[in-house]
Amino acid sequence: MSAETDALVQQIQQSLALLRRHLDWDAALARLDELNARAEDPALWENAAAAQSLMRARNHLAAGVDSVRRIERETNDARELLELAEAEQDAAMIAEAEGTLRALAEDAKRREIESLLSGEADGNDAYVEINAGAGGTEAQDWAEMLLRMYLRWAEKRGYKVDIIDRNDGEQAGIKSATIQVSGANAYGWLKTEAGVHRLVRISPFDANARRQTSFASVWVYPVIDDTITVEINEADLKVDTYRSSGAGGQHVNKTESAIRITHIPSGIIVACQTDRSQHRNRAKAMDMLRARLYEAELQKREAQSALVESAKTDIGWGHQIRSYVLAPYQMVKDLRTGVEKSNPDAVLDGDLDAFMAGALAARVGATRSEASAQAS
Repeated sequence: MSAETDALVQQIQQSLALLRRHLDWDAALARLDELNARAEDPALWENAAAAQSLMRARNHLAAGVDSVRRIERETNDARELLELAEAEQDAAMIAEAEGTLRALAEDAKRREIESLLSGEADGNDAYVEINAGAGGTEAQDWAEMLLRMYLRWAEKRGYKVDIIDRNDGEQAGIKSATIQVSGANAYGWLKTEAGVHRLVRISPFDANARRQTSFASVWVYPVIDDTITVEINEADLKVDTYRSSGAGGQHVNKTESAIRITHIPSGIIVACQTDRSQHRNRAKAMDMLRARLYEAELQKREAQSALVESAKTDIGWGHQIRSYVLAPYQMVKDLRTGVEKSNPDAVLDGDLDAFMAGALAARVGATRSEASAQAS
């Protein structure tokens, strides 16, 4: 095999070693056998909620085990095909085998990153809240650019998006917006976007075409279901009604159907204007509040909670996670991981996977060398 092909095989083996390590392979196989046996018990479905929970756990574990076995099997097949092709000097077959190995290396790397999405709520849908920083129209226009970026990212992944709340700026852009993104591992991916985002560009709102720096914040929290209980004291809530804004039909700006709820002890504020019904908007806002409080509790349990909270102090200098520079040069750089892209237009059109993967991959950087040694 060529040096390039050798490197591809080693890359696949390293990814598989990390996947096995993450799964705790022997324990995962034993657990899967146990779940399969329990799934065949007719009495299981006497408790539908428990049965559904068990089947979700079984299917998730089976998918992880099956992917490792499939990649390993297809890698061995491709290597055998390549050896045969090289022996027969069949250029077309060599190219086919090398192409298969490249695809398998990408697949293994992607699954290695996805294996990091094992947090308590990583598989859940997500709320994404965007707020413009100080700076009036400039910051509000930047906030709307971020909103579009996440809408495009979700669209490319086939995720469903609902706009829960939108507060338009006076001249352009948005003061704030909240969306719900629904799809597999939506929260696990999007949680890497939480923080302050900085834009540098020639201002389209300045007659003198001066360079402007704008900030906007992005907070992400998981959608939670009825299996998670979050106690909220009604006495701790301040509830305001207001007229909806933005596109939405004749009722917009005519009825006070929109709801804003402030949780006084935590200072958390949520808002919803997605429905004509004030009652349904209140119910949705309460769901969002429970999710925010749950996310706050998750952050307390995480080792990096102090870093996350410090990033939320101000929407301004020193707290940004990513810089988007459109002038005098073109670059997007993640300040946590060093991941860079020289095509800001593509990034602002939803090309975020490299940044998200980089943020997740940084969590296992310390284990890669050990896994590499085990694979060799």
